[in-house]
Amino acid sequence: MKVPSPGESIKEVEIAEWLVSDGDYVEKDQAIAEVDSDKATLELPAEESGIITLKAEVGDAVAVGAVVCLIDTDAAKPSVTKEAPNEKKEAPKEEKKEPSKTVEEPKKVSYASGSPSPAAKKILDEKGIVADTIKGSGRDGRITKEDAVEAVPAMGTPTGGNRGETRSKLSMLRRKVAERLVAAKNETAMLTTFNEVDMSAIFGLRDAYKEEFKEKHGVGLGFMSFFTKAVVRALEMYPAVNSMIDGKEMISYDFCDISIAVSGPKGLMVPVIRNAENLTFRGIEAEVKRLAIRAREGEITVDEMTGGTFTITNGGVFGSMLSTPIINPPQSAILGMHNIVERPVVKEGAILVAPIMYVALSYDHRIIDGKESVGFLVAVKEALENPVEILMGNNEKRALEL
Repeated sequence: MKVPSPGESIKEVEIAEWLVSDGDYVEKDQAIAEVDSDKATLELPAEESGIITLKAEVGDAVAVGAVVCLIDTDAAKPSVTKEAPNEKKEAPKEEKKEPSKTVEEPKKVSYASGSPSPAAKKILDEKGIVADTIKGSGRDGRITKEDAVEAVPAMGTPTGGNRGETRSKLSMLRRKVAERLVAAKNETAMLTTFNEVDMSAIFGLRDAYKEEFKEKHGVGLGFMSFFTKAVVRALEMYPAVNSMIDGKEMISYDFCDISIAVSGPKGLMVPVIRNAENLTFRGIEAEVKRLAIRAREGEITVDEMTGGTFTITNGGVFGSMLSTPIINPPQSAILGMHNIVERPVVKEGAILVAPIMYVALSYDHRIIDGKESVGFLVAVKEALENPVEILMGNNEKRALEL
């Protein structure tokens, strides 16, 4: 078997885990290995049935098209033998051993030779100081209470706690993510602008229609559809944010492919909602659910994560109050969502409590000016705070297809 190509730009993969052992009999289409590329972790299915011989070790980088294992298709499938029900195995006879008699000498209790007294030991334990590092002033070198009180822990002195460490090789996917994040910081003029959004209107819509929406469409009415709709509108108003740099040229797109950051078992995945400008609230929620499930179950493909003109990431699901998200290259901007907290706000001269979310837009200042970045985030804020008027055309039931 040769390593198949997971995608057009991928030249090699790394053996993450063998799911079978050398010499096992495998069935056709059985998953025999997990391989890491720089974009995703994929399963490698057996092309034929037979006895397998592995030709690569876990952690090896294997070029696309290289032989990764051999399958002997002429080998017969081993038969499974069952033990006869009447057969009984004789239990091994245990040899009786006479207990050996040992005489324990009584231990002598002494505080000499650097041993601490009970009072001193308690003080040293509270300070996290090892008794061996203290020189006692008492009789026969005993550590007294006064010695313990005056003792100061030395810099770098072990205190008796666990000091073990483990090393594990980063997967190819994680290494590629690290390279891209460092490149984004080093190769872009990245800045971040912040704002806050009153989520009261969206909360009201969800409370009023979420049950009916889920019953009719089979998906929940979450926040992502509102944010995606608001982002698409803002991208149309500020096309520079929906652009990217290619050498000495700027490429602007007349479509909105929105990448959504999803936490998967192998790390961060960023699947793409294609042509989000053509999707309804129901269509966005269904696509978000489909992509999130595929990412978390490790079934996402490279094609589903390739491309994207703008990214939305939601650190709020993990409790983040505020952050500066890093641009997903070669894109030029990313919107960070955060947790929703009830905070005091002033409305028409009165102090009220409202559900507030802080939002952050990180952008590449090489092609996006401050005026455009701030205007973009304000447009997102306006749409989220007035969703019925701006995102639903003053007819929420029709927008939600109810």
